[in-house]
Amino acid sequence: MPVPLTLGEALERAGHLDRADPLGRYRDLFVAPEAQDAAAAAARPADSIVAYLDGNSLGRPLLSTADTLSAFVRDAWGSRLIRGWDEGWLQLPTVIGDELAAAALGAAPGQTMIGDSTTVLLYKAIRAAVDARPGRTEIVVDSDNFPTDRYIVEGIAAERGLTVRWIETSPRLGLTAELLAEAVGERTAVVVASQVAYRSGYLADVEALTRITHDAGALIVWDLCHSAGSVPILLDEWQVDIAVGCTYKYLNGGPGSPAFLYVRHELQPQLRQPIWGWLGHAEPFAMGPGYDSAPGIRSFQSGTPPVIGMLAMRDMIALIGTAGIPAVRAKSVALTELTIELADAWLTPFGVEVASPRQSDGRGSHVTLDHPRFREVVAALWQTGVVPDFRAPEGLRVGLSPLSTSFTETVLGLAAIREALEPAA
Repeated sequence: MPVPLTLGEALERAGHLDRADPLGRYRDLFVAPEAQDAAAAAARPADSIVAYLDGNSLGRPLLSTADTLSAFVRDAWGSRLIRGWDEGWLQLPTVIGDELAAAALGAAPGQTMIGDSTTVLLYKAIRAAVDARPGRTEIVVDSDNFPTDRYIVEGIAAERGLTVRWIETSPRLGLTAELLAEAVGERTAVVVASQVAYRSGYLADVEALTRITHDAGALIVWDLCHSAGSVPILLDEWQVDIAVGCTYKYLNGGPGSPAFLYVRHELQPQLRQPIWGWLGHAEPFAMGPGYDSAPGIRSFQSGTPPVIGMLAMRDMIALIGTAGIPAVRAKSVALTELTIELADAWLTPFGVEVASPRQSDGRGSHVTLDHPRFREVVAALWQTGVVPDFRAPEGLRVGLSPLSTSFTETVLGLAAIREALEPAA
């Protein structure tokens, strides 16, 4: 199909794609769908959304989330009070963890838990992995990994007297098998990598990089923050050691919702996480002297589970399970391909460059576009109800959450970016 050159042609094509979209019926399950055509966008209230293109940073809430949280406050918390801990709350980190594992992680039960922030879980995971490889002196991480990952690696290296082995990667690509193979060796204790690069959207080959790491005798910790819920993940099949991810992006858990941790069954007895809290104890309510770690994935728990923070993601996990990750991925590819086509046709004349991989099998669910003016453009777009995000030095990210984003919304968003650039042409 030819690249649409006018807004009318693009909207006509988007309308056809939306009508044919097998996931389209799910969009009505989310709060505040955006305008569905240019006329509706022009007539919108001043504070409404024309195009939400930041689902890779914060997912839209489901309509059911308000009922879920309200019912919990009224019935579970309000009526059961402290009895709720004995009636299921304490088990929620692993119960919801198993639900997530089945729907989106390709993992068997007993390996996934919800709790803490991404930063805290990364610290626990990397520290435990380092200590499980005594005598090895290096942590390997790429230079364009997410800042939290890099900072934690640097902190643990300083704490444990280790060396950080940096892999220089292109901000427009990511960590390749060739680069990793050159960096790992007998001194490597742990590799830290992201499945989808936060800046470019580069989709790493998890299976290949995990195999290279294992061949060197090291462990690997995967960051799934920009991939969980949007791309296929097969943690068990790929023999991944450890994985950490947030739940407020494609899992729609809401701002500050707790992260998740996966630890492969075979590794759990070998790893000892460094934050010894009472609920990670084998018998927390014995409250005795000394720390005796709980068995299994619960050994990575520390403090009181963030019950309210876990509830919002539960309906989204179920929805992903119903829709199926293959269908989610297929729509993600279609949305990002449309974005790149429109960027080529509409934005490159203004000097915009596509900074994400063009091949769909090498790209996650967001597309990054580079232009020197994008910091100010993004700020202006937010005031008009078009919401992408900005990543320094000059990247505008178009984040496309397949279950809540329409093709029409995507077209309207790209048209608004073009309009914002036109005065400076």
